[in-house]
Amino acid sequence: MTTVTLPLPPAHLATAADPMAPARQALAVMAVLAVPTMLAAGLDDRLLNGVSVWSKPLKFQAALLLHFATLLWLAPLLAAERMSTRLFRISLSTAALMAILEIAYITLQAARGRTSHFNTDTPLEQALYSLMGVGATAIVAASFLFGWLIWRSPSPGDGRRANFKTAAALGLMAGSVLTLVIGGYLGSQASHWIGGDPTDATGLPITGWSTTGGDLRPAHFLATHMMQVVPVIALVLDRLRIPVAATWLAAATYLAITVAVALQAVMGSPLIAGG
Repeated sequence: MTTVTLPLPPAHLATAADPMAPARQALAVMAVLAVPTMLAAGLDDRLLNGVSVWSKPLKFQAALLLHFATLLWLAPLLAAERMSTRLFRISLSTAALMAILEIAYITLQAARGRTSHFNTDTPLEQALYSLMGVGATAIVAASFLFGWLIWRSPSPGDGRRANFKTAAALGLMAGSVLTLVIGGYLGSQASHWIGGDPTDATGLPITGWSTTGGDLRPAHFLATHMMQVVPVIALVLDRLRIPVAATWLAAATYLAITVAVALQAVMGSPLIAGG
Protein backbone atom coordinates (compact mmCIF):
# COMPACT_ATOMS: atom_id res chain seq x y z
CA MET A 1 0.00 0.00 0.00
CA THR A 2 1.43 3.39 -1.01
CA THR A 3 1.60 6.06 1.66
CA VAL A 4 1.65 9.75 0.71
CA THR A 5 3.50 11.85 3.28
CA LEU A 6 3.30 15.58 3.74
CA PRO A 7 6.18 17.66 2.34
CA LEU A 8 9.05 18.32 4.72
CA PRO A 9 11.52 21.21 4.69
CA PRO A 10 13.52 21.07 1.42
CA ALA A 11 16.85 20.05 2.92
CA HIS A 12 15.35 16.85 4.34
CA LEU A 13 13.20 15.54 1.49
CA ALA A 14 15.99 14.00 -0.56
CA THR A 15 18.02 11.40 1.27
CA ALA A 16 21.22 9.60 0.47
CA ALA A 17 19.23 6.37 0.22
CA ASP A 18 16.73 7.82 -2.26
CA PRO A 19 17.74 11.21 -3.72
CA MET A 20 14.70 11.05 -6.02
CA ALA A 21 12.25 10.85 -3.10
CA PRO A 22 10.97 14.42 -3.65
CA ALA A 23 9.99 13.61 -7.22
CA ARG A 24 8.17 10.46 -6.06
CA GLN A 25 6.30 12.43 -3.40
CA ALA A 26 5.29 15.20 -5.79
CA LEU A 27 4.13 12.65 -8.37
CA ALA A 28 2.06 10.85 -5.73
CA VAL A 29 0.43 14.08 -4.56
CA MET A 30 -0.56 15.00 -8.13
CA ALA A 31 -2.00 11.54 -8.74
CA VAL A 32 -3.97 11.54 -5.48
CA LEU A 33 -5.34 15.07 -6.03
CA ALA A 34 -6.43 14.24 -9.58
CA VAL A 35 -9.07 11.77 -8.33
CA PRO A 36 -11.24 14.21 -6.31
CA THR A 37 -10.61 16.93 -8.90
CA MET A 38 -12.03 14.73 -11.66
CA LEU A 39 -15.00 13.87 -9.46
CA ALA A 40 -15.57 17.55 -8.76
CA ALA A 41 -15.40 18.33 -12.48
CA GLY A 42 -18.14 15.78 -13.11
CA LEU A 43 -20.41 17.08 -10.35
CA ASP A 44 -19.74 20.83 -10.37
CA ASP A 45 -21.24 22.73 -13.31
CA ARG A 46 -19.68 26.12 -12.48
CA LEU A 47 -17.73 27.82 -15.26
CA LEU A 48 -14.68 30.09 -15.21
CA ASN A 49 -13.50 31.76 -18.41
CA GLY A 50 -16.13 29.75 -20.23
CA VAL A 51 -14.97 26.29 -19.09
CA SER A 52 -15.24 24.17 -15.95
CA VAL A 53 -13.68 25.72 -12.87
CA TRP A 54 -11.82 22.43 -12.45
CA SER A 55 -10.22 22.50 -15.89
CA LYS A 56 -7.09 24.39 -14.84
CA PRO A 57 -6.23 22.30 -11.74
CA LEU A 58 -6.69 19.11 -13.76
CA LYS A 59 -4.35 20.35 -16.47
CA PHE A 60 -1.71 21.42 -13.97
CA GLN A 61 -1.98 18.20 -11.99
CA ALA A 62 -1.46 16.21 -15.19
CA ALA A 63 1.42 18.44 -16.34
CA LEU A 64 3.25 18.28 -13.01
CA LEU A 65 2.68 14.54 -12.71
CA LEU A 66 4.23 14.11 -16.17
CA HIS A 67 7.10 16.43 -15.26
CA PHE A 68 8.17 14.53 -12.16
CA ALA A 69 7.57 11.20 -13.89
CA THR A 70 10.00 12.42 -16.58
CA LEU A 71 12.66 13.21 -14.00
CA LEU A 72 12.25 9.74 -12.50
CA TRP A 73 12.46 8.22 -15.99
CA LEU A 74 15.69 10.07 -16.78
CA ALA A 75 17.29 9.68 -13.34
CA PRO A 76 19.22 6.49 -14.29
CA LEU A 77 21.28 8.65 -16.66
CA LEU A 78 22.67 10.56 -13.70
CA ALA A 79 25.89 9.45 -12.10
CA ALA A 80 25.39 8.53 -8.45
CA GLU A 81 27.90 11.14 -7.27
CA ARG A 82 25.94 13.87 -9.07
CA MET A 83 22.72 12.90 -7.29
CA SER A 84 24.39 12.82 -3.89
CA THR A 85 25.40 16.49 -3.91
CA ARG A 86 23.66 18.90 -1.58
CA LEU A 87 22.84 21.22 -4.50
CA PHE A 88 20.97 18.45 -6.31
CA ARG A 89 19.05 17.38 -3.22
CA ILE A 90 18.01 20.90 -2.24
CA SER A 91 17.03 21.94 -5.78
CA LEU A 92 14.89 18.86 -6.37
CA SER A 93 13.32 19.08 -2.91
CA THR A 94 12.51 22.76 -3.38
CA ALA A 95 11.00 22.09 -6.82
CA ALA A 96 8.79 19.31 -5.43
CA LEU A 97 7.66 21.45 -2.49
CA MET A 98 6.90 24.44 -4.73
CA ALA A 99 4.94 22.22 -7.13
CA ILE A 100 2.81 20.85 -4.28
CA LEU A 101 2.15 24.33 -2.88
CA GLU A 102 1.35 25.72 -6.34
CA ILE A 103 -1.13 22.98 -7.19
CA ALA A 104 -2.73 23.38 -3.76
CA TYR A 105 -3.34 27.08 -4.45
CA ILE A 106 -4.62 26.47 -7.99
CA THR A 107 -7.02 23.81 -6.70
CA LEU A 108 -8.18 25.99 -3.80
CA GLN A 109 -8.89 28.90 -6.13
CA ALA A 110 -10.86 26.61 -8.42
CA ALA A 111 -12.97 25.46 -5.47
CA ARG A 112 -13.64 29.13 -4.68
CA GLY A 113 -14.59 29.80 -8.30
CA ARG A 114 -11.70 32.23 -8.71
CA THR A 115 -8.71 32.35 -11.02
CA SER A 116 -5.21 31.69 -9.74
CA HIS A 117 -3.22 33.12 -12.66
CA PHE A 118 -3.25 36.85 -13.46
CA ASN A 119 -5.38 37.39 -10.37
CA THR A 120 -4.40 40.58 -8.52
CA ASP A 121 -7.89 41.44 -7.25
CA THR A 122 -6.84 41.35 -3.59
CA PRO A 123 -3.48 41.97 -1.90
CA LEU A 124 -3.33 38.30 -0.83
CA GLU A 125 -4.09 36.97 -4.32
CA GLN A 126 -1.56 39.38 -5.80
CA ALA A 127 1.11 38.16 -3.39
CA LEU A 128 0.28 34.50 -4.00
CA TYR A 129 0.35 35.00 -7.77
CA SER A 130 3.83 36.50 -7.44
CA LEU A 131 4.90 33.56 -5.27
CA MET A 132 3.63 31.19 -7.95
CA GLY A 133 6.15 32.81 -10.29
CA VAL A 134 8.92 32.18 -7.77
CA GLY A 135 7.81 28.57 -7.40
CA ALA A 136 7.67 28.03 -11.16
CA THR A 137 11.20 29.43 -11.47
CA ALA A 138 12.42 27.00 -8.81
CA ILE A 139 10.85 24.06 -10.68
CA VAL A 140 12.42 25.11 -13.97
CA ALA A 141 15.82 25.81 -12.40
CA ALA A 142 15.85 22.32 -10.88
CA SER A 143 15.04 20.83 -14.28
CA PHE A 144 17.90 22.73 -15.91
CA LEU A 145 20.31 21.55 -13.20
CA PHE A 146 19.02 18.00 -13.70
CA GLY A 147 19.80 18.22 -17.41
CA TRP A 148 23.20 19.80 -16.81
CA LEU A 149 24.18 17.04 -14.40
CA ILE A 150 23.09 14.43 -16.94
CA TRP A 151 25.27 16.19 -19.51
CA ARG A 152 28.21 16.14 -17.10
CA SER A 153 27.72 12.49 -16.13
CA PRO A 154 29.97 9.89 -17.79
CA SER A 155 28.61 8.63 -21.10
CA PRO A 156 27.66 4.94 -21.17
CA GLY A 157 29.67 2.66 -23.41
CA ASP A 158 26.62 1.84 -25.53
CA GLY A 159 26.46 4.44 -28.31
CA ARG A 160 22.66 4.27 -28.47
CA ARG A 161 22.43 4.91 -24.74
CA ALA A 162 24.80 7.85 -25.17
CA ASN A 163 22.45 9.27 -27.82
CA PHE A 164 19.54 9.07 -25.37
CA LYS A 165 21.68 10.75 -22.69
CA THR A 166 22.42 13.64 -25.04
CA ALA A 167 18.72 14.01 -25.88
CA ALA A 168 17.71 13.97 -22.22
CA ALA A 169 20.21 16.69 -21.35
CA LEU A 170 19.23 18.82 -24.35
CA GLY A 171 15.52 18.42 -23.70
CA LEU A 172 15.78 19.36 -20.04
CA MET A 173 18.17 22.29 -20.46
CA ALA A 174 16.70 23.84 -23.61
CA GLY A 175 13.15 23.16 -22.42
CA SER A 176 13.91 24.85 -19.10
CA VAL A 177 15.36 27.96 -20.75
CA LEU A 178 12.45 28.23 -23.19
CA THR A 179 9.94 27.73 -20.38
CA LEU A 180 11.60 30.41 -18.26
CA VAL A 181 11.70 32.94 -21.11
CA ILE A 182 8.20 32.32 -22.47
CA GLY A 183 6.67 31.78 -19.03
CA GLY A 184 8.33 34.93 -17.73
CA TYR A 185 6.94 36.98 -20.61
CA LEU A 186 3.53 35.36 -20.18
CA GLY A 187 3.52 36.11 -16.47
CA SER A 188 4.42 39.76 -17.06
CA GLN A 189 1.29 40.26 -19.19
CA ALA A 190 -2.19 40.96 -17.89
CA SER A 191 -3.44 37.86 -19.73
CA HIS A 192 -2.26 35.00 -21.92
CA TRP A 193 -4.66 36.22 -24.62
CA ILE A 194 -3.38 38.75 -27.15
CA GLY A 195 -6.43 40.03 -28.98
CA GLY A 196 -9.39 37.81 -29.85
CA ASP A 197 -12.09 36.64 -27.46
CA PRO A 198 -10.87 36.64 -23.83
CA THR A 199 -12.52 33.29 -23.08
CA ASP A 200 -11.76 29.60 -23.34
CA ALA A 201 -15.32 28.91 -24.47
CA THR A 202 -14.42 29.57 -28.12
CA GLY A 203 -10.99 27.96 -27.84
CA LEU A 204 -9.70 24.61 -29.04
CA PRO A 205 -11.14 21.47 -27.40
CA ILE A 206 -9.49 20.37 -24.13
CA THR A 207 -6.72 23.00 -24.25
CA GLY A 208 -8.95 26.05 -24.61
CA TRP A 209 -6.29 27.77 -26.72
CA SER A 210 -7.71 30.78 -28.54
CA THR A 211 -8.98 30.37 -32.09
CA THR A 212 -9.73 34.08 -32.50
CA GLY A 213 -6.46 35.77 -31.47
CA GLY A 214 -2.98 35.29 -30.09
CA ASP A 215 -2.50 32.96 -27.14
CA LEU A 216 0.81 32.42 -25.35
CA ARG A 217 -0.18 29.07 -23.88
CA PRO A 218 0.69 26.93 -26.95
CA ALA A 219 4.28 28.19 -26.94
CA HIS A 220 4.52 27.67 -23.18
CA PHE A 221 3.15 24.14 -23.63
CA LEU A 222 5.71 23.33 -26.33
CA ALA A 223 8.56 24.78 -24.27
CA THR A 224 7.68 22.78 -21.17
CA HIS A 225 7.13 19.51 -22.99
CA MET A 226 10.40 19.70 -24.88
CA MET A 227 11.69 17.88 -21.81
CA GLN A 228 9.70 14.80 -22.84
CA VAL A 229 9.54 15.13 -26.63
CA VAL A 230 13.27 15.31 -27.41
CA PRO A 231 14.19 12.18 -25.40
CA VAL A 232 11.31 10.29 -27.02
CA ILE A 233 12.49 11.39 -30.47
CA ALA A 234 15.97 10.08 -29.59
CA LEU A 235 14.49 6.69 -28.70
CA VAL A 236 12.81 6.54 -32.11
CA LEU A 237 15.99 7.63 -33.89
CA ASP A 238 17.93 4.95 -32.01
CA ARG A 239 15.43 2.34 -33.15
CA LEU A 240 16.01 3.47 -36.72
CA ARG A 241 19.78 3.52 -36.12
CA ILE A 242 20.04 7.16 -37.16
CA PRO A 243 23.24 8.96 -35.98
CA VAL A 244 23.30 11.21 -32.91
CA ALA A 245 23.55 14.31 -35.11
CA ALA A 246 19.87 13.82 -35.88
CA THR A 247 19.06 14.31 -32.20
CA TRP A 248 20.72 17.73 -32.29
CA LEU A 249 18.78 18.57 -35.45
CA ALA A 250 15.52 17.43 -33.87
CA ALA A 251 16.16 19.56 -30.77
CA ALA A 252 17.03 22.61 -32.88
CA THR A 253 13.91 22.12 -35.04
CA TYR A 254 11.68 21.77 -32.00
CA LEU A 255 13.19 24.92 -30.49
CA ALA A 256 12.62 26.86 -33.73
CA ILE A 257 8.99 25.73 -33.91
CA THR A 258 8.41 26.81 -30.30
CA VAL A 259 9.89 30.26 -30.94
CA ALA A 260 7.79 30.60 -34.12
CA VAL A 261 4.60 29.72 -32.22
CA ALA A 262 5.49 32.28 -29.53
CA LEU A 263 6.07 35.01 -32.13
CA GLN A 264 2.81 34.12 -33.84
CA ALA A 265 0.98 34.63 -30.55
CA VAL A 266 2.72 37.93 -29.86
CA MET A 267 1.54 39.17 -33.27
CA GLY A 268 -2.04 38.35 -32.26
CA SER A 269 -2.58 35.34 -34.51
CA PRO A 270 -4.13 32.09 -33.21
CA LEU A 271 -2.31 28.79 -33.54
CA ILE A 272 -5.38 27.42 -35.32
CA ALA A 273 -8.02 29.89 -36.46
CA GLY A 274 -11.65 29.12 -35.77
CA GLY A 275 -14.14 28.55 -38.53
